[in-house]
Amino acid sequence: MTPVLRTERLDFIPYRPEHEDHFVALLRNAEVCRWMGQDLVPEPRLREVFGAILTEVYPQHRFDVWGLWLAGDYVGHAEVKPTGNVDGHELVTALAPAYWGHGLGGEAVRGLLRHAADNLGLSEAYGMVGAENTASLALCRRLGFRHVRDVVADDGSVTKMLIIPVEDPSGTAATPGSPAPRDARSTGGPV
Repeated sequence: MTPVLRTERLDFIPYRPEHEDHFVALLRNAEVCRWMGQDLVPEPRLREVFGAILTEVYPQHRFDVWGLWLAGDYVGHAEVKPTGNVDGHELVTALAPAYWGHGLGGEAVRGLLRHAADNLGLSEAYGMVGAENTASLALCRRLGFRHVRDVVADDGSVTKMLIIPVEDPSGTAATPGSPAPRDARSTGGPV
């Protein structure tokens, strides 16, 4: 079950039905989609995706996904999920543009890294960042991510695959291959 997480300012809350409009508005924002490296998805499709989070992702424990909240306001989305690009888990965050530049992205990623170590037993995690997303690439460098390779899409766009060691609660890198405390989950996901 996806746990509630807290950082200094953010609450990571598993989605509930009443969060649907927040989720749709975030992922219908053209700027958010641009920096996430995805096309603007039609609203009905996003509502299907949200429904799948509630009816498939959570009940089947496929991966962890949250709405991000700051002082009771929805500010974004976060995930830790198996990635199809490599044998590992990807960290995904998306913030509403009104909350960019306030340090919340780094705080969200650090919260995901802590969860990956404390609850999932991961030794490393990946990020996929568009080559033009200089702000996110700079954040990843500051957090300690390193470049693995470039992934070139059919349209010629480039995404940087990044990796970071996940630290265990004692502050050291987790032991590679340490078992996760729950069953393996299926790859991919609706988002």
